Amino acid sequence: MSRLMISAAHKSSGKTTLSIGLCAALRTQGVRVAPFKKGPDYIDPLWLAVASGQACYNLDFWTMGVGEIREAFARHAASSDLALVEGNKGLYDGVDLEGSNSNAALAKCLEMPVVLVIDTQGITRGIAPLVLGYQAFDPAVRIVGIILNKVGGLRHEEKLRKVLARYTDVPVVGAVAKDDRLMILERHLGLVPSNESLTARERVDEIGRLVGSQVDLEALQTLARTVSPMAPCVSCASSVAPRVRIGIPQDAAFAFYYPDDLDALRSAGAELLFFNALHDPLPEVDGLFIGGGFPEVAMEALERNTSLRTALHAAIEGGMPVYAECGGLMYLSRRVQWGDRTCTMVGALPADVVMTDRPVGRGYVRLQETAAHLWSVHGVSVEFSGHEFHYSRLENLASNVRFAYQIKRGSGIDGHHDGIIYRNVLACYAHQRNTQANPWAASFVAFVHRKKIDRM
Repeated sequence: MSRLMISAAHKSSGKTTLSIGLCAALRTQGVRVAPFKKGPDYIDPLWLAVASGQACYNLDFWTMGVGEIREAFARHAASSDLALVEGNKGLYDGVDLEGSNSNAALAKCLEMPVVLVIDTQGITRGIAPLVLGYQAFDPAVRIVGIILNKVGGLRHEEKLRKVLARYTDVPVVGAVAKDDRLMILERHLGLVPSNESLTARERVDEIGRLVGSQVDLEALQTLARTVSPMAPCVSCASSVAPRVRIGIPQDAAFAFYYPDDLDALRSAGAELLFFNALHDPLPEVDGLFIGGGFPEVAMEALERNTSLRTALHAAIEGGMPVYAECGGLMYLSRRVQWGDRTCTMVGALPADVVMTDRPVGRGYVRLQETAAHLWSVHGVSVEFSGHEFHYSRLENLASNVRFAYQIKRGSGIDGHHDGIIYRNVLACYAHQRNTQANPWAASFVAFVHRKKIDRM
């Protein structure tokens, strides 16, 4: 199985844009690329999926065990010509001093060669000790190639290539010039998601042409083949016949869903009905999963869809099960305020949302269920892992609110709790992943099914 990690010396080196460009350029050549993203992320995988034409899966030590990572990687890469993993942050960066959840650790876990992206702005001869240091820091990490990024011109490129050829044994497989056409607009959580861009396909195609003309794609594929065979995937996953219908808004406001979570919902017996919360009515469903996104960007359109807001409020009051994460929590609140604009939302939850300039909660979280949880997965004594990314807070929260989770690490709703419980709604800032340690999808489907039976 040909495989390769695209990592970098440090954050903001341009590895995401280059990974998007490589996926698009290789796809143009007929190469089937299976994209993966290291760590918790929704936005980069959306772009990588557009570029490759394949769902992008996340690999994260915080929520997955080593065996689970290897199994998931092997399963989703099995039918590809090349598996490409985009790293997060720098190659050796992580949450602890040992680098146990770093890109380097993932590269070793998957026995994967690394192509290092280096932002070359303001550097010439100094690139040699940088590369030598990255090689020497952990010899078990195989750095097999370098992509020079944001190169200042032909003279700059020539100097960099000569320095690396003289002092290192790592080949340069690409030199990508600094070019505004390679930029994707950014917002507070990173790139603007592809689901909000009306020209995402065109942007990806242009990036693919630019990157493909400046990177030796054949050399890259040759490096990806310098790997040992991986054990074939032996999956125990099984599916059951659909027994509930779960609606999922997927549009410019809500797009943060992990593909393996959706797979797990289907395997547990859910038929998934996707709809557009900006325009569509409420579909005929037994429950809802409202993921994250940027509802504040589309809040005027969400407010205008009064038929959906009214129907959803009535359905919640009637007992419909709903699981909402972050953007979904915001949508179910009374209103969202962003600067001098305020828009009315569903109004099912007794709270108002206020957007902030700084992150309120960002990074990994540890949660513990309370007795109030509606569809218990773990029980009150067991902690589990997730993550949060939100630039908003709740105000005017009712004093009698029940919470599904105690916060052991992270911010949640008030620094101590997360997961508002109202009727059959669980709405939290935290994002969960369906993993062996946290099989939330099956628990939620079973809860939706029980409530469906109760109504019959």
